[in-house]
Amino acid sequence: MSDPGGRRPRRLPLVPILLAVLALLDLRAELQLLVDHFTFASLVEIPRHHPLAIAVLLFTPWMVQRSR
Repeated sequence: MSDPGGRRPRRLPLVPILLAVLALLDLRAELQLLVDHFTFASLVEIPRHHPLAIAVLLFTPWMVQRSR
């Protein structure tokens, strides 16, 4: 049965959301340490040790927009 408006229902973009969740899981230990003992040095070290996770989190909104 077709939609009277001719529009398809929006689907949830699974790949960008899955990538973002995996990036957050990768950063979980560092984020816990940062919450417990915040220092600017530790804040600077996170992107050095997890550049891919940071890039995925930065580009997640763009990926969600492009997948619609």
